[in-house]
Amino acid sequence: MKKRLSRRHIEEAFLKLLMLFSFLLVAGSLGGILFTVLARGLPSLSLEMLTQTPAGGFYLGGEQGGGILNAIIGSLYLAGGGTLLALVFSLPFALCMNVYASKWRWVGLVRLSLDVMWGIPSIVYGAFGFTIMLAIGMRASLIAGIFVLALLELPILTRSLDEFIQMMPCELSEASFALGATRLETARAVILRQLLPGLATAVLLAFGRGIGDAASVLFTAGYTDRIPQSLLDPVASLPLAVFFQLGTPFPEVQDRAYASALVLLVIVLVTSLGSRWISKKLGRYSVK
Repeated sequence: MKKRLSRRHIEEAFLKLLMLFSFLLVAGSLGGILFTVLARGLPSLSLEMLTQTPAGGFYLGGEQGGGILNAIIGSLYLAGGGTLLALVFSLPFALCMNVYASKWRWVGLVRLSLDVMWGIPSIVYGAFGFTIMLAIGMRASLIAGIFVLALLELPILTRSLDEFIQMMPCELSEASFALGATRLETARAVILRQLLPGLATAVLLAFGRGIGDAASVLFTAGYTDRIPQSLLDPVASLPLAVFFQLGTPFPEVQDRAYASALVLLVIVLVTSLGSRWISKKLGRYSVK
């Protein structure tokens, strides 16, 4: 008995030590990233950078000044448009899998396919979008970047919403059917209302993934110093601004890259914290 108890205590202590090590590793990594970006980017960050587009020679070490307004607005356009387009398809897809096709024998294969799509590197989506662009004769543009980001975010949104729906008490749907409601009425009036906290969380998380991705828009959205005026214009993004500026040999331009990274980091952190806050607020009205 003592040997068994001692072994259990050793295992418990080992697991606690492992969890503490994992926490310190994650917290230390996040702290190191925040410290590096803040130390290098904060001194270079100014109101001019946030409110102006790049001037001549901005990325080549020139002194004309300028900012990253084109990259900020471009990132919001790309991530916002991609998230909205992905939501248009993912929400009815997730509802269909759980309301109409829940007994379908192939639904497990559909979920597996979405999981595989979730794990595909974003550069593969960019290469696929670039291939389609060449086939139809389209150049790098805002609409092409939105399309590729929508493909990237589609499995994220669909699987997240699918998991949230499966976590709902099945008694809610059964009660709705018992009262004579159709599947469509149940999906619209019962499941969708209970899905609001998960929907808000999934949308904001997908938006955060889209706004921070560079590989998928490298060949499809292009890059420009201007703010796009139409869906067919090329568009800049913050991840590519960081990439291009860090690739120059000029320390001044590299410091601007860290300032761009700081702006991107703030947007992602605000999005993540906002998803938690909205989920908590809307979760008060959900049946557990």
